[in-house]
Amino acid sequence: MALPAKRLKTTPLRIGTHNGYFHADEALAVYMLRLLPEYQDSVLTRSRDPVVLEECDIIVDVQGQYDGTKHFDHHQRAFSETFSPEFQTKLSSAGLIYKHFAPQIISHRLSIPVDDPSITLLYNKVYRDFIEAIDANDNGISAYPSDIKPAFNDKSISLPSLVGLLNPEWNDPVKTQESENEKFLEASELMGTVFVQKLDYYGKSWLPARGYVVKAMESRFEHDEKGRILVFSESIPWKDHLFTLEVETGIQEEDKKPQYVLYGEGAGKPNWRIQCVPVSKDSFESRKPLPEPWRGMRDDVLSEVSGIPGGVFVHASGFIGGNKTFEGILEMAKKSLEL
Repeated sequence: MALPAKRLKTTPLRIGTHNGYFHADEALAVYMLRLLPEYQDSVLTRSRDPVVLEECDIIVDVQGQYDGTKHFDHHQRAFSETFSPEFQTKLSSAGLIYKHFAPQIISHRLSIPVDDPSITLLYNKVYRDFIEAIDANDNGISAYPSDIKPAFNDKSISLPSLVGLLNPEWNDPVKTQESENEKFLEASELMGTVFVQKLDYYGKSWLPARGYVVKAMESRFEHDEKGRILVFSESIPWKDHLFTLEVETGIQEEDKKPQYVLYGEGAGKPNWRIQCVPVSKDSFESRKPLPEPWRGMRDDVLSEVSGIPGGVFVHASGFIGGNKTFEGILEMAKKSLEL
């Protein structure tokens, strides 16, 4: 009588990184690895002992080596790796792990085949809009030239600064390796939670919105002979796709580019919004702000000043406004184009 085969005990994979003061990049690198099925139950080793670290299956942010298989450090003198030739920012340990493992991470998280074209689109998008900033911060690269003085200090609200606050204080009366490791895991959870939220947003909201923006671009001449008004039934993430599609479709003349986006406030809400298209994706300056006399006005006063019934509001800066009906919001757009 044949005996049942013994089940082999599998040893969890081990991730190695340095102990001591930790940063956002290795905290995120460890979390991203643990999003992969093979690393989800991994053991984390934090040490600066080379022998101990070499016993790990993968090592991030320490050991002074980068080979793309086991070692993912960026501190060596000759290191110059970037995400692609399109980028100049040197990678941190987060960028290295992302570069090599993100297609599998994205595929697993969003249940998309790894060879689907959308994987490449999301892979590039998440790097450009999130990971690159982590790389730049860890490598001491500023987003602005050094001769530009910032109007205010925003470093204290950045993710790397919040990770920094999780490190044990210098005068903490009880500092042990165990307590430091617990703080590191808090930092890893913080960075990873934001990463997953970003990935879910781009995969489940931003990417599907592209099709709606394409349709709005195709039908824009129904509302204005020059195609300067886009209409959506509800608010969607349109800005990024609009600027990309303008380039893809070769719209160069300023007077033929969309100036206003109209959208309903959602199910069960009859009001509509008008939003000005900015001069660039991240700019606060509008291509054509709503008329100055309307700005800061509300309700009946707005309706009287604009001559359009159903007025709800126009922001003081003129970048957004509202009306009770689609007909009213469309009239606000058309009138604004004339003024």
